[in-house]
Amino acid sequence: MKATSNHKLYIPLFCFFIAACSVTKSVPKGDKLYTGASVKLNSAGLPAREKKVVRSDLQGLVRPKPNTKLLGIPFKLHIYNLFYKAKPKSFFGKLRDRFGQPPVLLSSVDLENNQKILKSHLENKGFFHAKLNADTVVKKKTASAVYSADAGAQYHINSVIFVNDSSTLARVITESSKASLLQKDNAYDLDVIKGERMRIDAYLKERGFYYFSPALLLIQVDSNLGNNLVNMRVIIKPETPANALDIFTINNIYLYSNYHLNTAVVDTNLTHLVAHEDYYVVDPKKKIKPKMFEQALQFRRGDVYNRTDHNQTLNRLINLNVFKFVKNRFQKVPDSAKLDVYYYLTPLPKNSLRAEFNVTTKSNNLNGTQISGTWLNRNILKAAEQLTVSAYAGTEVQFGGKTKGNNTYRSGAEINLTIPRFFVPLTDIRTRGGYIPRTNIQVGYDLLTKIKFYTLNQYRFGFGYLWQVSPQKRHEFYPVSISYIQPLSVSKEFRDSIVKYQFLEHVVDSQFILGTTYQYTYNELAAGLKKINSFYFNGLFDVSGNVAGLIATKNSGTNNKQFLNKAFDQFIKLEADARFYHRLGVKSSVATRAIIGYGLPYGNSGQLPYVKQFFSGGNNSIRAFRSRSLLGSYRFPDSTGFLPDQTGDLKLEMNAEYRPNISGPLYGAFFIDAGNTWLKNEDPTRPGAKFSKDFLQQLAVGAGVGIRLDIQLFVIRFDVAFPLRKPWEQNPWVINQIRLGQKEWRKENIVFNLAIGYPF
Repeated sequence: MKATSNHKLYIPLFCFFIAACSVTKSVPKGDKLYTGASVKLNSAGLPAREKKVVRSDLQGLVRPKPNTKLLGIPFKLHIYNLFYKAKPKSFFGKLRDRFGQPPVLLSSVDLENNQKILKSHLENKGFFHAKLNADTVVKKKTASAVYSADAGAQYHINSVIFVNDSSTLARVITESSKASLLQKDNAYDLDVIKGERMRIDAYLKERGFYYFSPALLLIQVDSNLGNNLVNMRVIIKPETPANALDIFTINNIYLYSNYHLNTAVVDTNLTHLVAHEDYYVVDPKKKIKPKMFEQALQFRRGDVYNRTDHNQTLNRLINLNVFKFVKNRFQKVPDSAKLDVYYYLTPLPKNSLRAEFNVTTKSNNLNGTQISGTWLNRNILKAAEQLTVSAYAGTEVQFGGKTKGNNTYRSGAEINLTIPRFFVPLTDIRTRGGYIPRTNIQVGYDLLTKIKFYTLNQYRFGFGYLWQVSPQKRHEFYPVSISYIQPLSVSKEFRDSIVKYQFLEHVVDSQFILGTTYQYTYNELAAGLKKINSFYFNGLFDVSGNVAGLIATKNSGTNNKQFLNKAFDQFIKLEADARFYHRLGVKSSVATRAIIGYGLPYGNSGQLPYVKQFFSGGNNSIRAFRSRSLLGSYRFPDSTGFLPDQTGDLKLEMNAEYRPNISGPLYGAFFIDAGNTWLKNEDPTRPGAKFSKDFLQQLAVGAGVGIRLDIQLFVIRFDVAFPLRKPWEQNPWVINQIRLGQKEWRKENIVFNLAIGYPF
């Protein structure tokens, strides 16, 4: 009786499901559900690969498209059918309209129009004698369309002749023919012909033909040669206006530095005109110095107009970060081949104030908050110099664990002055390109307190240059980079621990770094194009103590060199970070990364300064291990009461992550990480920490899964990871020890990472 009762319950539910899943449920009487179209292509002599491309193009042109499917199932149509009788403003009606899709009907298919579109496309690709047929195939309540294309032979280019007369325009067009897209024996293609017109126009724009346009070019095609060949002739249309035949030069340049969008353009208002070099500035309130535009303007009076300088000037004016909107206008000077140039600049607010509040939580039971504030003056010295003053204060509190109570407090401030040019005394360096170089001068102070152990303060000073060659390429060079770190206090508990673990002394050492740094970044993702394959590279060169060593004096007591009565660090540090991104489909991707770091301490230093050393582990590194917990095969004792804080002079790290799109902005992640850090020199208190030929046997390996919410402005990331290989174990591979069902194993091995942004 019980089984029978269940069957009685399942039968209506099953019938309801079948009714809801009927794809033709909402199809009107006398019509059919359109399930799509197929295209059959016949073209003798066309290679199989090209035939596949042409057929795919034809398939993409057929309209309408059938109902969308996921894994072969039209879910949106099913949702529509389930509630198709609901009233528009009812709950189910809104649900249907939001998530459903009405059936695509056979009555909406225009076979004749589709035939014309497909035939036109084939003709544009050189199949001048193409023939099309179309028919429908009806099966009960569904129908599809079949298009048969007999393309015939494809025409190819026999010769291309460029205009050849005495005009300057014709001569320049002929000069450009070496880079022509139209080449003998290539297939006729209307898209390529249009591209050739655009190519010639771009070539002319670079040589002063401001008023020329692609529409003034005519490419004549003669298809009467036989043998499926065409001759082409590139000519200038007879009705081309006189302005388009002239090479234009730059005359006067005017900049309206306080223009507002709701104000009419008045070019005759020159009462407050200030002349500077080859341009004029209209600035009634004298809020800026005219020299601000020296680096931004790529044009000079008398220059031949070219599109590159045109675009780069606009880009540089925006790059000053002083103006909200920038637009320009070129005006022909009467009875001449000259252009007056007008730039209309809408300023940003001179001052801005920003505050941020962050909350962080880590898998090592550290939970923290930080508040920061930044004041920005965009034009402090009236030539686009930007002054930034920022300050922060934060704390990390240890809740639970063996190191409970190891709270950390951080605070600091920084002043940055950015000058929009290469600031070199007694020299004026001008650059070209779309980006303005910058000189950066920064002064900073940081205070770090680990409540039970020590308090450190740090003074920072940097003088350097930042310049960008393209959206992908960026350089940073700091010829002067100074850091001075000293302990303000060290607790007795920490000093007692140093006796047992001597490497802890390195954490509270005074550090005096007189260095030079250079960084180069190449980032193909920065251009905003989502290519199938993208590459990222960052290289760092950091050297300290080389110049100071030449003028330093030796301390007779320690034999260390000193500068200003302070021993300074001496080292060379190299680091390379390479990443490769491969796109799978529309949104899913695979990302890989490799990092190699090498530090060479010399002279005064037995190892890199603590702030310059490498570390592994944490939410952007090897995620199955806690931050700064890896150092060769050495294992920091858990019973010390200290957080693991292992840093080294060498680093190797490799990561791979598969990022499938789940739905909309929601992504998953499956990843594996491997790597470690090592010391350059032997440390008797940390056996296994020194780099050796057996370094591959000391790699830590971890794996995990994660989820990401990517809403473009920022990414929220949550990862769960666990170790596969622990280099300090006698048998390092611990895959066979995984016990997800055991609480103790999970507590010891599972690492959670919550972070903002992708790990790489």
